[in-house]
Amino acid sequence: MAEAERIIGTPGTPDDGGERTVAPGASDASGADQQSTADPRPGRGRRIAVLFAVAAFAYALDLVSKMIVVAKLEHHAPIEVVGDWLEFHAIRNPGAAFGFGGAFTIIFTLIAAAVIVVIFRLARKLYSFPWAVALGLLLGGALGNLTDRIFRSPGIFEGQVVDFIAPKQFAVFNLADSAIVCGGILIVLLSFRGLDPDGTVHKD
Repeated sequence: MAEAERIIGTPGTPDDGGERTVAPGASDASGADQQSTADPRPGRGRRIAVLFAVAAFAYALDLVSKMIVVAKLEHHAPIEVVGDWLEFHAIRNPGAAFGFGGAFTIIFTLIAAAVIVVIFRLARKLYSFPWAVALGLLLGGALGNLTDRIFRSPGIFEGQVVDFIAPKQFAVFNLADSAIVCGGILIVLLSFRGLDPDGTVHKD
């Protein structure tokens, strides 16, 4: 778990409320003594609130959409949304996002659970609004698909995810997959900018 946090970019704790630039090779001015004490900066609570608000919105949207799809679309003909370029076509997916790895349902369930735990741990040092949005999207999407894994047939931790967004010549996916992809793209962009979850900006 610690290695997963290191890869995502769990930072140290800076000593002010805004973004702080750290030059390459420079030491962190906060120091070990400050890291061992409570962080006095305001703003972390607001960022955590943003994270969970985004996660709740993404999760609720995914959950409601799947309920409608199961009730109205499953076992029915696909609905054309944009000609034959985009359809709503209900399927049950035992694999990962976009239908990959159908033979490893339990493994993907454990991965989703691990991602959720890592996000909760990262939230302890979250001072960046963009990171709060990105992690919120990841959390909401992971929770959405994990709910299917736990509560849908054929059984607990082996449930099949409801997918229904079917672009032409592309894999069928759902809103949870979309949230995960958007959150991942945002994290990549933030990493290229050198922005850490605590608001520190590293200039190369």
